[in-house]
Amino acid sequence: MISTAETPAPSLEVTLGPLRLQNPVMVASGPFGFGEEYARYLDLNRLGAVVVKSVTLERTPGNPPPRVVATPAGMLNSIGWENPGLEGFKREHLAFLQRLEVPVIVNVAGYSVSEYGRLAEHLGVLPGIAALEANISCPNVERGGKSFGTDPAAAHAVIKVMKESTDLPVIAKLAPNVTSIAEIAQAVEAAGADIISLINAPMGMAVDTQTWRPRIARVIAGLSGPAIKPIALALVWQTVRAVKVPVIGMGGITSAEDAAEFLLAGARAVAVGTALFADPLAPLRVVEGLYDYLRQHRLQRVSDLVGKLVLE
Repeated sequence: MISTAETPAPSLEVTLGPLRLQNPVMVASGPFGFGEEYARYLDLNRLGAVVVKSVTLERTPGNPPPRVVATPAGMLNSIGWENPGLEGFKREHLAFLQRLEVPVIVNVAGYSVSEYGRLAEHLGVLPGIAALEANISCPNVERGGKSFGTDPAAAHAVIKVMKESTDLPVIAKLAPNVTSIAEIAQAVEAAGADIISLINAPMGMAVDTQTWRPRIARVIAGLSGPAIKPIALALVWQTVRAVKVPVIGMGGITSAEDAAEFLLAGARAVAVGTALFADPLAPLRVVEGLYDYLRQHRLQRVSDLVGKLVLE
């Protein structure tokens, strides 16, 4: 007798340490703002998680213009930490985020270790926040402007103080501009990081040959978009092999195929960033594309892809 039973629909659910996501696709901190701008274009509750832009203790105006420049296969940006500060975030954005049905992750940034601790303490008691993501790809005042994320000891200190200040899961977002990503990843894991996300934007610059001036006011900016995907994939692969905590991969993801590459390299979830500027629906297209990809390859769970890169 021939069975006519249909193949069960594949599951996109993923587990990221203490977090449970309905699918592995989230939006990266920065381009998504605080979510309200994109809510008119897509149903945010169809995402795996929402990650808001960096929140600092005090209101921050961001960097002077020009601060965004298009490049081949990407863009340079030097927005800075433009945000309303902790109190402004609570007053202007928290109520909207609390209405969402998916996990909300707040990215935090500071100039000193103690600022990260204070942010974790205050944000950690607010209803509706599922996790905190530490932006440690920023200059700090305690080590002469050196990025927390390029120094294992400094990275460890930030994550440690955040873990001591909140019961929420802490995600360490790593910078690519380091000698050994494995060393940094192991340092934040040892400090108690529940999850690691990478990559933040590598450094770049552009010059106007007519005026002989830099195209970005601060000269150096962050490069994002499809151009950085090979870099991001390599660093995610190295990180996954160095730590036991789950990894979120990001950097140049514009399609389900891109997302599948990161999953095969070992990431358990992915984040879409710069692609939002060209297509606000990009994250949902990645979700739908992954579902089709699983059906095409007759896989029952998206987790069946994770770390299955064939090396032989």
